[in-house]
Amino acid sequence: MFDSEVQRILDFVARGIGVRVVGAPGSGKTTVLRSVTSNLEKSGVSVHFMGGLRTHRTIPYAAIKGLGLDVRPGRSGVLDIADVLSSQLAKPGKHLLVVDDLHLVDSESLAVLEAVRRRSDCPVVATAPETWAFSRGQLAVLNSGREAHLQLDPLHYEQVHVLIAQILGAPADADTTARILTKSAGNPRLIVRIAETASLSNLLVLKDKQWTMSADTLWNEHLRGTLEALLAELSADELTALHIMAILGTARVDVLHKVVHPDALEGLERRGFLSVLADHHNGSIAAISPPVIADYFRGSKNVRDRKLLRSKIAGLLEAAPQEVPEKHTTSDSLSRVLSSLRLERGDDDAITSRQVQEHNADRERIRFERWQDNKSAANAAAFLRIYWGAHLDVERARRVCAETTNFDADPKDLLFVAITEAMLAIHAGTGPRAAVDILQKFEGDNPHLRTEVQEAILFLTASHGRVPLEIRTVSGAFESPKTGMASLVHGLLELYRFKPAAALEAVEGPGDDDAFSHLRPFIRSFALFAAGRVEESLVLSLDWRTEARKDLDQFGVVTSSYVATLGLLYRGHFEEAEYLMSSVFAMGRPGFVVDSLYDAMLRLAGLRHATTALVPALSVGIQARTEVADIGPLPGIGKGAYELIAHNSTQPATFDRKATKLIRRQLKSGYILEAMMTAVLCTCLCPGRPVLDLLQKIMRDSGLTVHDQLITIASAVVEGDHKLLGLLLKHYEPDTDTYQIGMLLRGALKRHVIDGDATAADAMAQASSIFAVRFPSANEQLSFNSFKSSPLTEREIEVAIMAGHRTNVEIAEQLGISARTVENHISNALRKSGATSRSSLFMLVGNSLPPH
Repeated sequence: MFDSEVQRILDFVARGIGVRVVGAPGSGKTTVLRSVTSNLEKSGVSVHFMGGLRTHRTIPYAAIKGLGLDVRPGRSGVLDIADVLSSQLAKPGKHLLVVDDLHLVDSESLAVLEAVRRRSDCPVVATAPETWAFSRGQLAVLNSGREAHLQLDPLHYEQVHVLIAQILGAPADADTTARILTKSAGNPRLIVRIAETASLSNLLVLKDKQWTMSADTLWNEHLRGTLEALLAELSADELTALHIMAILGTARVDVLHKVVHPDALEGLERRGFLSVLADHHNGSIAAISPPVIADYFRGSKNVRDRKLLRSKIAGLLEAAPQEVPEKHTTSDSLSRVLSSLRLERGDDDAITSRQVQEHNADRERIRFERWQDNKSAANAAAFLRIYWGAHLDVERARRVCAETTNFDADPKDLLFVAITEAMLAIHAGTGPRAAVDILQKFEGDNPHLRTEVQEAILFLTASHGRVPLEIRTVSGAFESPKTGMASLVHGLLELYRFKPAAALEAVEGPGDDDAFSHLRPFIRSFALFAAGRVEESLVLSLDWRTEARKDLDQFGVVTSSYVATLGLLYRGHFEEAEYLMSSVFAMGRPGFVVDSLYDAMLRLAGLRHATTALVPALSVGIQARTEVADIGPLPGIGKGAYELIAHNSTQPATFDRKATKLIRRQLKSGYILEAMMTAVLCTCLCPGRPVLDLLQKIMRDSGLTVHDQLITIASAVVEGDHKLLGLLLKHYEPDTDTYQIGMLLRGALKRHVIDGDATAADAMAQASSIFAVRFPSANEQLSFNSFKSSPLTEREIEVAIMAGHRTNVEIAEQLGISARTVENHISNALRKSGATSRSSLFMLVGNSLPPH
């Protein structure tokens, strides 16, 4: 879990630089130190370890005595002990001082360390809370030499997924993983304890080889001791403040100031128990972090205290933030939206996710109660709209659809309820035929809505079956396609058919009267992406996501994140794409309308591992639903492309055959956009003639020329015309496919190695290296599995690249080194990467920058 952090510390220590490791309680600081210590001791470094203890911080020399120094009787002063420790550090060999929990070390031990640091240049690695206000003595120890700073951030969704599987022996499903992440705020210690105790309490049960929640809560009494230890250093005022916040839930800061002293709030924020979020609605919002602390106080048996606190804050709960209308802005600055996204990565995903969940739960409760009082179509539509984005209560949704009255109803509301009922039928697995029957029955009862119903039927059948060849001949609904539902259905179907210009034209208007407000920006941003205008698509979708996130709009966050993720992946911005998907997963599985996009992102995230030779044992891709078709209207919705690559045969001819079959099925169903994306990905991963022929035909039929350079270069690669390839690369002008061309060259190199064509592999390796020199950013080919956790040196990478198709002697002659040195480099690279053969090592290193 902390391999990359451990390696960074080892690198700093090797250069004589100390490291300050900071993080929240339970963030893994001690685990990191233990791993560092173990690694250094194995390499012969003398590690002098001491740790601070809460119960010993007032005991003189408690920490320093843990070193077991041989101090003479009568000579136990600060300078005397410093002399002994300094003499130990002066002995031959490498030494390291390690101080765990520096903030808990007693003053006398700090004085010894300060004196030692003035006499010795031995580096110090120390841990402390990230928000700790250091004393002068502590700073004197830390600042006496060169020092690096290492922040242990909360774990993200995929790390939580892996950790749960390690702890419980099997992975958890998507909702359970998201709930544990939300409750723990990504704190490793809490993740472990929540998972362990929930399993012990039967709140988690193993179903279909995945852990799933058996109740609506993960809180159990076995967690109480862990939480009490976490809160042990808080004052009485701070504990009371947390109790009040547990009752209030997420609340505005100005509301909290009326019932909690500002000093207590400041203390909680400094210690990391309070998360203050940006202004979403009517003021800054504060919430307890990690959220499981709120469960601890809500589970308190001291009912009297709770009643007193409730009485104290009576009347303030009505000051909850109000919704504001959604606004969308567009900017042509890609750097701005990417910078904002990178800054957002420092926010607390778990807190934001909990906010969204609480917001959805409150809206669901209020609107359901309103519908129960008056079962009108307007109240039903307002309630059901929540389930389009938020987690679905199937029985409640069915009840609302069945019991809603039609008397004096707005036709738009009636139509919305009917479409929701039809989509619920598809979600339940009864298929599009059942959905069409529901809508046709509704049409019979409401003939004045015939046109709108036919549009809905066209949308559902196209999205879950086959797109008609000519949309305008199916229904007369598109005589004026720029307004209303007709424009949205028209735009979506043109998008499916890979006609981005027509899709953009269909949704050109503002859409102020749209019943489905999020579909217009979705179609517009996706059509820009399909047209090759990736930067414009990213700006539009990320701006839209920012607004949706502020409005706690899960539907908007999921749909905008899906489009933005595709753009980020296409441009090679993998870290940003990873974060974007992780933030969506942290919110839990969304409503039934966008859960297909959620699954698509799970599969996209899984491709990080599926596109490397060393596929890890666990990937979030397994959390995507498997009871779906192989093909779908948009990339990732069908499982076929993911499974093709995840279960890729090592034989290129087999891959070509399976990929061609899948793409032909996509084309036959009219999902031309998905077929094009599949063909581009397969061509770049393992370029072959059958798939390239299909890609060329798709692009000719579309009339788009944006990918011409990619296809021309791919043709030269497939034909093995290395002279032409060299000329094409020499005169290549950067375009939207720069990253894909880099991937294409690496894919061709791997294919030649697998086929045993050493001459072609050498030529492709040279072409790839030259291209990487011209366009370094294009050479992080599908770097889903980078060397952050097992870094290779430049020479090891250089040797590994040639190891797939050359002998040690040939590599030695090429690099001007001995064959024995080559053998050592390969052995080191195998050990660091975990590869089991020269071939798999080459395949893995193929995702890294080839040296030049």
